[in-house]
Amino acid sequence: MTDDIRDDLAAIPRRTAPPRSPIVPNDALTGRALIAIVAIMTFLTSLTTGAVMLLRASAGEWQAEVAREVTIQLRPAPGRDLDAAVVKAAAIARDAPGVASVRPYTREESARLLEPWLGSGLSLDELPVPRMIVVKLASGTQPDLAQLRKTLTEQVAGASLDDHRGWIERMRAMATSAVVAGAGVLVLMLAATVLAVMFATRAVMAANRPVIEVLHFIGARDNYIAGHFQRHFLALGLKGGALGGGVAILLFAVAGLIGGISRTAAGEQMSALFGSFSIGLSGYAALAVQIVVIAAATALASRHTVSRTLDAVD
Repeated sequence: MTDDIRDDLAAIPRRTAPPRSPIVPNDALTGRALIAIVAIMTFLTSLTTGAVMLLRASAGEWQAEVAREVTIQLRPAPGRDLDAAVVKAAAIARDAPGVASVRPYTREESARLLEPWLGSGLSLDELPVPRMIVVKLASGTQPDLAQLRKTLTEQVAGASLDDHRGWIERMRAMATSAVVAGAGVLVLMLAATVLAVMFATRAVMAANRPVIEVLHFIGARDNYIAGHFQRHFLALGLKGGALGGGVAILLFAVAGLIGGISRTAAGEQMSALFGSFSIGLSGYAALAVQIVVIAAATALASRHTVSRTLDAVD
């Protein structure tokens, strides 16, 4: 009799236990949308960071290049032998301490400098075109430009020395403004990401309110529930950050490669503006750290939202 009962029980199909449902569903539509938002924000943030780094490095190179040069300008005047004045001013500059090289511009070269504004083929014979002398300073030295300016003024009529200090200050101000603007954009994008995470967290909590209420009713601590949300949104932040940051890193790598081999006019202009168009290893490391920071901000924003919401329920 016992064997018959055992056979009957074996013939009854067993009911499988329902699968465990996580507090935060992994396939939620909100999660996929949040990954896209974080990816877009990380991509834009990485572009901003890379552009600021490129502009700051280029501005530093411009400042260093301009600081190593001074210009002597000789203005023509009736009865003045401009060629002799150029020779004398160049000799004075060569004798000055801390000068590496002196290059006087010919009259044709000086006139050619005006072509971007006046066009080519224009006769400048009747115009008082000044003559230019470019003086390169030796690196690691501090030449006495005030003394050189005084000597030129006393010994060469119509000579003036320009150390380009105004241009250096403008470049420094431009670089500082770019850094401040970039930092402002980064803060705004991070704030937008945090707000998106907060709204997404509240949406997920609303969709899973029965599960959260049961856990809360049976004594689950707030930290336990918030920890689930934090881990979930940390994973989403890492996925979105890696996607957006990875695309930005790839874009900078391709741009640096193209900029290094391009010999077109546009490529030369871009190289003059942004240098080699490469952010270097430090730049790529900064972008990688930025991905981690955005993911951490995503997780902390989610945990803070859950904690605030559960405190309101209590």
